Amino acid sequence: MSKGNGYKPGGRATRPTGRDMKTLAWLWRHPLVWSVPAVLVAGWARYGWLPVAYTLAGAVGVLLVWWRVHPPTFDRWVLPTLRAFKRRWWDYRGGLWGALLFECDLTRDNRLTGEILVPRLERVRAVTPSIDVLRVRMVRGQDLRAWTDRSEALAEALCAHRVAVAKARPGRLTVVVERENPFAVPLPAPEIPTSVDEVDLSALDIGDDEFGQPVLVSVTGTSHLFVAGATGTGKSSTIWGPLRQMGPMIRDGLVRVRVIDPKGGTETEIGKELFYRRAVTTEDALELLREAREDMKAAQQRLRGDKMRRAVLGPDSPQDLIMVDELAMLTAFASRGDRGEAIALLSEIMTQGRNTLFNVAGYVQEPSKDVVEIRELFTTRICLGVTAASHVDMALGDGARDRGALADEIPLDEEHAGIGFRVDKGSRLPRRLRLGHTTDEDITELVKRCAPLPPAGLAVVRNTGEVA
Repeated sequence: MSKGNGYKPGGRATRPTGRDMKTLAWLWRHPLVWSVPAVLVAGWARYGWLPVAYTLAGAVGVLLVWWRVHPPTFDRWVLPTLRAFKRRWWDYRGGLWGALLFECDLTRDNRLTGEILVPRLERVRAVTPSIDVLRVRMVRGQDLRAWTDRSEALAEALCAHRVAVAKARPGRLTVVVERENPFAVPLPAPEIPTSVDEVDLSALDIGDDEFGQPVLVSVTGTSHLFVAGATGTGKSSTIWGPLRQMGPMIRDGLVRVRVIDPKGGTETEIGKELFYRRAVTTEDALELLREAREDMKAAQQRLRGDKMRRAVLGPDSPQDLIMVDELAMLTAFASRGDRGEAIALLSEIMTQGRNTLFNVAGYVQEPSKDVVEIRELFTTRICLGVTAASHVDMALGDGARDRGALADEIPLDEEHAGIGFRVDKGSRLPRRLRLGHTTDEDITELVKRCAPLPPAGLAVVRNTGEVA
């Protein structure tokens, strides 16, 4: 067809959509904008203005009473809706949203019509006062990279601490706007359950995330915990927090904790009575891993003899947790022979230990491939404050920093200890978290309440030479 009739070859229009059609489409997408006023006007016309005013005043009164009488349920069910409404129609209203994206180079020009195409804001959720979650429909020709490359500029334009972007589904993005630090106050240490029945090894609560939800970690099944963080960032909280949560099971012999602390045992000395085995040198660490591997093989043989696929947690088949505080001492800085044996033993336990209840938790300062060759075997990963941007992707997976896990920008001081990121398994979007701070007094309490009694006749803890 000819150029002057409004079309290009392929059926692409050269005229922009009319404003009247855009207005109708906008009203169709936002029915409350016209339906609520229409209902009020209809009620006024039928019953008069006084009943309508009384109805509105009654609704407001009920909300005020609810707000004062029972704040927890009001904050959970009503406040997020009111907050999201305010943010949607004030902070992200149409003209402001379009100008914001234009200034951040997140709009596109339609070269046929000359129209500026603005990504559509489809939904705003404000679950907490500090976090907004936006669902955005990209314009044709954009991709995730265009947004992640401009996330820092978008954060500055919004006066926000952080903006994280992830793909929700084709053509749609999830944009998390962190308006302020949600962890201004340190969290207390995780509680010690009163009984074994209260312990869930697949959901140990060790802190809170930025949405106010508990941070749960698993030490059973296919879960192996990996924690990266520079010195002073709170890695010890991911050691003692889970131990406090599973304390009654340690006391009753349902969990056996084997600890490798190759830094001379300084971190774990205070809680040594909790551990089934403990090693503080490379030689002792290898002996501990060999023993764990042999115990796993024996458990596999028992399962075959009983024709069972998976061990059942009990006194005769406890959960074995191997905690390695500073993996690099075994996997990078040991001699070549010791390093190779340590990696082989850990790999064998991590790949074969699921059915026999063997799991590993590893902690490291530098999560590079050269330091931790087996990091891909860890299924649950947490990244606290680190010293290099590259460490974030090494710890959490490729693209994690582009999606908002700015762990390298967390200040390395006591005030920010325990703050980090983990990737949400459902959305692949990084979530900021803060771990409960475990003090020496909290560890002492754990030892007093949950240290297991040694078996009769056992006076020495193997591999350490320490009296139990």
